[in-house]
Amino acid sequence: MKLTGILTASAVAAALALPATAEVKIALDSPPDLEKSGTYVWAHTFAEHLKANGMDAVEYERNALGEEAERLDQVSQGLLEVSMSDAKSAGTLDGTIFGASMPYFFKDLEELDRALDEGGMLERINAGTTPEGVRVLDVVMTGTASGIFTTEVPIRTFEDMQGVRMRALDSSQINTFEQWGSKGTIVSWSEVPNALQTGVAGGYINPAFVPLTYGHTAFINYFTNARMSQSVRVAIASEDWYQALTDEEREIVHAAVDKAHDANRALIADDSAILEQLEEAGIEVIELSPEERAKFRDASQPIYETTDMPEGALEAWKAAIGN
Repeated sequence: MKLTGILTASAVAAALALPATAEVKIALDSPPDLEKSGTYVWAHTFAEHLKANGMDAVEYERNALGEEAERLDQVSQGLLEVSMSDAKSAGTLDGTIFGASMPYFFKDLEELDRALDEGGMLERINAGTTPEGVRVLDVVMTGTASGIFTTEVPIRTFEDMQGVRMRALDSSQINTFEQWGSKGTIVSWSEVPNALQTGVAGGYINPAFVPLTYGHTAFINYFTNARMSQSVRVAIASEDWYQALTDEEREIVHAAVDKAHDANRALIADDSAILEQLEEAGIEVIELSPEERAKFRDASQPIYETTDMPEGALEAWKAAIGN
């Protein structure tokens, strides 16, 4: 069962009022695209496993149950079982999660996954979020590692970033751009197309699929495959709901998380098809030389010390990857 229209306010209220045993509501954060959207692949795989094992799961369209802050509140209050959310939301409860998206900190996705699992960082994140009513089920990738999209200035070298004003998600991204000699301006996602077309921003950082999925190919001209950081979001669940599950239901949920995790990682294992689609849409794909990528990595080092994480979190991340 999948909702196909935006719910009215009364329908949302009715949906949220349903008892936890009636259905597992899963709030999506992207269009339902199984070929491009990593978070949708995760959510859909998770839902299908629950349904196949006797748990009624329902996918709700992006923002049908509210935007990021509203969904976080609903999850923490036990009104919404599962939400595909940004890491910033979980970070308001415990900033340890911010370490997962530090630019050029991890050698690759496999190293990040080892830090989360074997290194105990997912457990550490949950030690901070679960007392606030939110459990991080998994760290989910929206797509391949993030690169640099620009409208007018192709980024072929580190020096090309100088003076380019980039759309920033938050103050952390503004700090990143400043370290690179660029500038940042915070723009909400809904306002991004207008900002890019009017010159308020000259580009953004995102995984390769984003302009294809969100219709930005008409004004994005260049993509630098910088592989700066993983495109991290989170699957969060109500801790009240999780604790109320029977042992059998919890095993089903854990298995669903494992299956969704594997499906998500399989989708983003190869970016060649997405890069081809960008080129077909008229966006030039630029690969950085090892020397230029090293300049970005070196310039990013001070960011780690200023990332808004609790005391000891950076040291924990370093220990989790063996540094």
